[in-house]
Amino acid sequence: MLAVADGRGGRISGSDGHIHVESNVLREGAAVRDVLAATFGHADDLPGEVATGCSLRVPFAMTCRRPESVTCLPCRERAGRQHLHFAEQVERLADMPGASLDRPQADRVAARYRELARRFSDT
Repeated sequence: MLAVADGRGGRISGSDGHIHVESNVLREGAAVRDVLAATFGHADDLPGEVATGCSLRVPFAMTCRRPESVTCLPCRERAGRQHLHFAEQVERLADMPGASLDRPQADRVAARYRELARRFSDT
């Protein structure tokens, strides 16, 4: 049985009931896994537990990337901040010499991540 979380990266029991978001919401785990499977014909198993935005470790099945499905408020807040930060980084990238994104592309990508951030902030 897993121990109850202490709020400092601890584990949580199965009775939590909240849907969380992984601590690094920008990681494209499933997309990377699909590419590896298509390329090499093999992919690792999904993790049993993952770190979350609220510093807990929960079963992977208790996480979701869709903002409307995440019920843990600290996870929603962290995910929103990460998406806003990434949008700002993309916008700065477009202004750098040799950038692979031009301004219109960067603006579209940044808008997408700002929209995700907004959806995470809606409660």
